[in-house]
Amino acid sequence: MSSTTIQAAVIGAGPAGLIAAETLAQDGATVTVYDAMPSVGRKFLMAGRGGLNLTHSEPLPAFLARYREAETRLAAAIEAFPPECLRAWCEELGQPTFVGTSGRIFPKVLKASPLLRAWLRKLDTMGVSFSMRHRWTGWDDGGRLLFQTPEGESAVEARATVLALGGASWPRLGSNGSWAETLRGKGVVVPPLKPANCGFTVNWSDIFRDRFEGVPLKGIALSFAGRSVRGEAVITRDGIEGGAIYALSADLRQAILGWGEATLHIALRPDLKADVLSARLSEPRGKQTLSNRLRKVAALSPVALGLSQEAARSSGISLSSLSPEALAVRINDVQLRLTGASPIARAISSAGGIAFDALEDGLMIRRLPGVFAAGEMLDWEAPTGGYLLQACFATGAAAGRGALRWLSGKEKG
Repeated sequence: MSSTTIQAAVIGAGPAGLIAAETLAQDGATVTVYDAMPSVGRKFLMAGRGGLNLTHSEPLPAFLARYREAETRLAAAIEAFPPECLRAWCEELGQPTFVGTSGRIFPKVLKASPLLRAWLRKLDTMGVSFSMRHRWTGWDDGGRLLFQTPEGESAVEARATVLALGGASWPRLGSNGSWAETLRGKGVVVPPLKPANCGFTVNWSDIFRDRFEGVPLKGIALSFAGRSVRGEAVITRDGIEGGAIYALSADLRQAILGWGEATLHIALRPDLKADVLSARLSEPRGKQTLSNRLRKVAALSPVALGLSQEAARSSGISLSSLSPEALAVRINDVQLRLTGASPIARAISSAGGIAFDALEDGLMIRRLPGVFAAGEMLDWEAPTGGYLLQACFATGAAAGRGALRWLSGKEKG
């Protein structure tokens, strides 16, 4: 077994790990980044296929509230590295950003690869080293980091370590959550990893599934547990997913875990008031079928009409049997029974991870002095919209600063 000694090890070459490495190197630390994959930033590049939504422009108090229960735990890290700092950092790398109509912030090139290339060039000039195809497996009895490599097992003695291994979504891109059991074996409290920003399963009829799989529902409003969001969703073979679904996914997932199912309320024409719609539906329809009538009067798309019929059938109701008033109400209150969350491997991100109570200031793991954690390894979740990457960058930088303080104190001692 080969063995080396280094000053600082960063395990995980995603945004949290790379910004931790940069933070360490900026202050003169010698850093090596380890990752199991052949190349860096694979999930980061995947995010770039959607334009790379880096962060959001809303005021910081509203921004922080997006993290729900973890708001107070993440506040210090995000306040120290807020959206404007992330934008300035991109600018320094020659990748200016812009604010979209939704308030989301993107690089002007709408790609991740130019930003990642510029970042890697900067890290190279700072002396950061990379050891790819190094799969971390834990520690030996002497506290050395253990890696499986193409050349066999390797041991590394690091004075400070930052863990940034990601959650458990998109495991083929490098983050499979296997680290959770390793840390639990060291007595670290790690709540189970769960899918976040995920789709949900629905027991579609074969007719509906075969006709509408992959078709988007546009201009809808979704409601659950007192929260309502506007946006889009997509019918999948097993259920429903999309941005509006992701915004409610935390509450929906918890309800399903507790009760075995959740009822999602969908307004197909949220801007059309029930009394107006009812009046239109009360007019004589002549020889028109109900389907044609709904298409013309309520401007329902084929998938919206199909969803109305599907939900009615599952409730044992025929739309044609309803009065105009009841039909108008149902169009903006389609009740969809969700039976489960999509697998974590298909989720945008994951919830769960290292409990904040298991961490000291600076994101050091209390039971593992000199070991810090960042990114999706921590127990937080957020909706899409730039909040995911912002927290990964912010906690990565915070872990890097914590590791610097540890190195300074240890080396002085």
